[in-house]
This record gives sequence, C-alpha cells and structure tokens, in this order.
Amino acid sequence: MQFDHLVVGATALDEAQAHVEDALGVRMQPGGAHGVFQTHNALLGLEEGLYLEAIAPNPAVTAPPRPRWYDLDRFEGPARLSNWACAVKDMQSALEQMPDGVGAPVDVSRSALTWKMAVSGDGTTPYDNLWPALIEWPEGVHPARQLEPTGIRLKRFTLVHPDGDALAHALGVHLTDDRVTVEVGALDMQAEFDTPDGVRVL
Repeated sequence: MQFDHLVVGATALDEAQAHVEDALGVRMQPGGAHGVFQTHNALLGLEEGLYLEAIAPNPAVTAPPRPRWYDLDRFEGPARLSNWACAVKDMQSALEQMPDGVGAPVDVSRSALTWKMAVSGDGTTPYDNLWPALIEWPEGVHPARQLEPTGIRLKRFTLVHPDGDALAHALGVHLTDDRVTVEVGALDMQAEFDTPDGVRVL
C-alpha cells in the first residue's frame, strides 16, 4: 500500500476546514458530497502526490443506514487530524492480507469521481483508528492531480498508540514510507509540514 491522504475530521465541515487553514495558512478547495456515507469535504493539495481532506457529516441530508466512515458518527470535541488513508492497486487482494477490522469494499462517489474504499461495519479501523483506511482509485485517476499546488510538503507523520510496537510491525509489512513513524504512548496522531511560511503542525 502507498500513503494517499490525511483526514481532518469534525462534527461540522467549516470547523474542519478552519482547523486546517489556521494551522497551515492556506485556503482549502471545495470538495463535494459522498452519498453512501452522507458526508462532505474540502481538499488541499500537498507535494509528492498527497492531499489533505477535511470531512464531516453532511447536515443537508438524512443520516445513512450504516455507520459513517472514519468513525465520524462518534466524533466528539474540536476538529483534529483523525485518520489517514493508503492506496492499494487491488482492494480484494489487499484485504486478504490486512488485520481483522479493516473492512469490506464499498463503492463510493463524489460528483463524477468514483472509487472503492474498505469500510468496517462500525466505521472504524484497527488500532483505535490509527490503521489507515484502504482506498482503490481507478487506473490513472487521483484527486491530487486536480488540486491547486500549495508548496506544502508532508515532512513527518507520527502515530502514537499504547501498543505501538505491534502497530509498527503490522504497518511495516505493508508500507515503506520514511515519513511515517510509530511511537508507544497515549493515542495521538500528528503531521508536520514544510510550508512556504516554515514548519507547521496538525
């Protein structure tokens, strides 16, 4: 799997978007609505093919008949970096090698864009949501290619978990990325960025 994007969750999209914009000093671009999970988002392009997503439940529509992805139904408190996603080329094959609880493939769309996402029955991912959500884009398609360049580059992404050693070992089987580090401690997730205005942190 390959690092795909970071997710800032909130109970309201304007809160998630403001959190990103205040922290990084740039404006996010409008995203759209996801019909399956009744959420909506805003996006920010990063260097090296990554992007950042602000996401929240969409108040303009009724709640979906299943739990929302990214554990958004149980989200509480201020907007924060809450999840991340990794891309795979073959979702079904990848899921056979993943820890229990990663989920099953779901077809998702936003406007004309369609993709597959692995989502569990309760909307969570293993290791208290520190395991990446899995995403499979159509061949040759990726949202980052449509986003305006910002000059912002992910420098370091740190996951902290009480069972960090096990998380680090499990991730290491599937992901090789020097930007990702795992530490042992109380649950936390932090991303450090190089920006035109210096180092910023989410």
